[in-house]
Amino acid sequence: MTTRAPVSCVIPTRNEAANIGECVRGLTWADEVIVVDNASTDGTADAARQAGAHVVESPGPGTVQRNAGISAARHEWIFTLDADERVGPELARELASTTAAPAHEAYAVRRRNVFLGKLVSYGGWGNDWVVRLFRRNRRFRETRVHGALEPVTDVGRLAAPLDHVPYRDLQHYLQKLDRSTGFAAEELAARGRRPRVSDLLVRPPARFVRMYFLQLGMLDGWHGVVLCGLAAVSVFLKYARLWERSR
Repeated sequence: MTTRAPVSCVIPTRNEAANIGECVRGLTWADEVIVVDNASTDGTADAARQAGAHVVESPGPGTVQRNAGISAARHEWIFTLDADERVGPELARELASTTAAPAHEAYAVRRRNVFLGKLVSYGGWGNDWVVRLFRRNRRFRETRVHGALEPVTDVGRLAAPLDHVPYRDLQHYLQKLDRSTGFAAEELAARGRRPRVSDLLVRPPARFVRMYFLQLGMLDGWHGVVLCGLAAVSVFLKYARLWERSR
């Protein structure tokens, strides 16, 4: 692309030095790239600057960081992504053309998810739509896990996918699992939620059945077995930690 699109890309980070350089270098189509860093200790901020991003420091979870980046942005249109996501040439062209002549107030993009080296097409991972392109007057709901953009009634869909590799290996998955289940239990406790026996006995196997059988995770082979099993484990740990907090 000969000219950069008037779009501000916002990326929240914490200890993403291994990812952020490649992520930022794939955003040369955008006029502004803002990395919002939360006290990284691995050189993430320096790596982001070296790749050409403007770095803003902001504590708090990813949704708070995203909102800080939106506030700092200078363009009308915001595209937000994570350090483990990549914008390919096809999506870059579509983002530029869409913002040049927008037909909707916001746009969703389908994430093309890779799990342990394999593109995953089932188990709910093949139909993973997230609203990521929107006008700068919008904000994210500030939660510690699964924070989404505030509701927008007029949402279009982009054709090109956003590539996503959320885990380097199983150890990385377990590290993220430890953090995310702790945050999730904390949020449930803050809302006054009390643990029930069914949370531990029914919810985890129900998650596996839904992903593996109803959402056809079985068609992803061994990757599907492992992914659906780990999803069930994440549900169990979330409610086990809620139980621990309530004792």
